[in-house]
Amino acid sequence: MDIRRIAAFSDQEQGGNPAGVVIGDALPEPSVMQSVAAEVGFSETAFAAPQGEGWRVRYFSPESEVPFCGHATIALGAALAMDNGDGVYPLHLNAAEISVEGRRNGAGFSAALQSPPTQSRPAEEALLAEAKALFGLADADLDARIPVAVAEAGATHLVLALTNRALLAAMDYDFKAGQDFMNRHGLVTVSLVYAETPTLFHARNAFASGGVFEDPATGAAAAALAGYLRDLDWPHGGAIDIVQGEDMGMLSRLNAQIPAEKGASIRVSGAARLMDKS
Repeated sequence: MDIRRIAAFSDQEQGGNPAGVVIGDALPEPSVMQSVAAEVGFSETAFAAPQGEGWRVRYFSPESEVPFCGHATIALGAALAMDNGDGVYPLHLNAAEISVEGRRNGAGFSAALQSPPTQSRPAEEALLAEAKALFGLADADLDARIPVAVAEAGATHLVLALTNRALLAAMDYDFKAGQDFMNRHGLVTVSLVYAETPTLFHARNAFASGGVFEDPATGAAAAALAGYLRDLDWPHGGAIDIVQGEDMGMLSRLNAQIPAEKGASIRVSGAARLMDKS
């Protein structure tokens, strides 16, 4: 099996979030995909096979199938550009129809995905209380301009906006308790963010639901955050930049383009670099 390892949302030739990419004539059985994803050990591996005019895609973390993964989609876009040239590729997910544009940039690649539709809702008090206890946060630590919310763009995330960068740097939680919390509430990640400016965010994403303590770049969460900011009428000016992975030593850069229509797809883009091939 041809497994490519590609770091998505990289900072030039460094950082980014590694993803596995497997492209074949047909998708393997789910048990095989799960086994391969566990062996690769990255937060997600994308599996793709031709279907109609596009590609059938499924995503697996080391412990479970994930409905949508942004960074693995960016990695897949780079792999499709590598194999088939620059272009926009329709992708058929389990519950959504999206696309990814892949382009070669010299020795590297860039890609941009169109997310599934977005939606958000305020977090219930019980959910908020559990989240604060898990991460050791007080009400004064939370940015009242961006109330805690459940945000979706193909996958479900809890958004916790913090009042300063130091709180983000200090993020910690009990892994088993976090895994239980996320699984009980149907959360793929908990996205902790800090707004340095209205258009520049710093983020850390706890991903215990997928068997990973923290994700260094999360395209799905970026799309969900962008959709939520649109719902809030946040002064985003049509786009936000997100810096993630810095506290892990894996600096990643994501850009999210935000059209005016509420619920509309978010365009999330970034660079990608080929790590190796096995």
